[in-house]
Amino acid sequence: MSTPFDLDAFTKTMTEMGIEVITDTQQIGKLSQDYHTFSPILTAKLAGKIADVVVRPANLQQVLNLAKICVAYRIPVTVRGAGTGNYGQCVPLHGGVVIDMTKMQDVCWVKPGIARAQAGIRLAALDKITRETSWELRMVPSTYRTATLGGFIAGGSGGIGSVQYGLLRDRGNLLGLQVVTLEDEPRVIELRGDDVQKVNHAWGINGIITEVEIPLAPAYPWAEVIITFADFLSALRFGQKLAQADGMVKKEIGVFAAPIPNYFTALRPYIGDGQHVVLSIIAESSLDFVTGLVQQYQGEITYQKPALASGRGINLGEYTWNHTTLHARSSDNSITYLQSIFPSDNFQTIEHMHNHFGDEVMMHLEFIRVEGNIANPGLQLVRYTSEDRLNEIIRYHEQHGVFIANPHSYLIEEGWKRSIDPEHIEFKRTVDPYNLMNPGKTIFGF
Repeated sequence: MSTPFDLDAFTKTMTEMGIEVITDTQQIGKLSQDYHTFSPILTAKLAGKIADVVVRPANLQQVLNLAKICVAYRIPVTVRGAGTGNYGQCVPLHGGVVIDMTKMQDVCWVKPGIARAQAGIRLAALDKITRETSWELRMVPSTYRTATLGGFIAGGSGGIGSVQYGLLRDRGNLLGLQVVTLEDEPRVIELRGDDVQKVNHAWGINGIITEVEIPLAPAYPWAEVIITFADFLSALRFGQKLAQADGMVKKEIGVFAAPIPNYFTALRPYIGDGQHVVLSIIAESSLDFVTGLVQQYQGEITYQKPALASGRGINLGEYTWNHTTLHARSSDNSITYLQSIFPSDNFQTIEHMHNHFGDEVMMHLEFIRVEGNIANPGLQLVRYTSEDRLNEIIRYHEQHGVFIANPHSYLIEEGWKRSIDPEHIEFKRTVDPYNLMNPGKTIFGF
């Protein structure tokens, strides 16, 4: 239930401060949503959850002014970027104000190996700017064309590039954050070093992210390659061998068991019926070494786009990570997904799950680097029939040692984190003493 406040008075105050206000009901509804609709369970739980009003601050001072007003009248606040998240992170459970950060998109500066920008800049726009200096973003989600920098930090965990650089939570992948507090007198706080983890992947519960400082990677000429296999385990072993080849520079390795490739409409000319597929983005300098590796695992290169064609035609990155789910749902909206981390005997467990569930749980794996080692978390597609059956599938995985980061819950503790460090709880108490920021998205209370 929304906290009662004088909407007309609030709107008048925002207008006087020069802050854009959106009161159109249809627009508010759209800006109160994200891609939690991938989950039929979240779709039901979050139905009808909508803000009272949306505001779009254009600079830091407007954010400070807005924060002060929301605190004064105890108005719940939900911060959003482009709304590309999948867990209801930016859906307001208690109405109030949605703060749309997309007007704050300035690049503060770009230096060799480092960039700093406002939270609302789109990742593709920032990457284009940094590439002009021969540097690029280390990792991006498959939604990078529309996703914002602040939204990625608040709601994401890794993506294209994680096979080389790990996850956002890894030391060195996030250098600094500027956040605005929701205290009686809002402050601007700069977090650096390990302190950035107090806000990283926290779904906007403990500070309004206004600026982000990130490390960059050398910008390679990237080639995109489709490799097909008649056997799923051959595709999996090839993907692991490619990921482990430290001398080869790569950006993306995704493995897709049949029949998932059937959902990739634009890729169908390059993929035969019943084939299993590896989609990869590899530095052109490493391409000569791919051919022999493909032959070793009885695969076939069916498509190759050189770096000169980057940005044109098919973009393989937009078939990986949770874009895979998006493509599948465009054909069958009953499909949902899981997020899985397999145990150290991963090939044995992956093969078992692949054979045990068949087409009910279709295997999609992404190769990433974790603490110096290669891992292959899953984003399996699930043919949804009921909540009870989905829970049975989850329990079966957990009984076999597979960690499930539940994408069917809007609670932080039921996703990747599973717990919140006491240090982070204390930080929330400091920066959000009235629990106004995205209330209801975490189990702990004050």
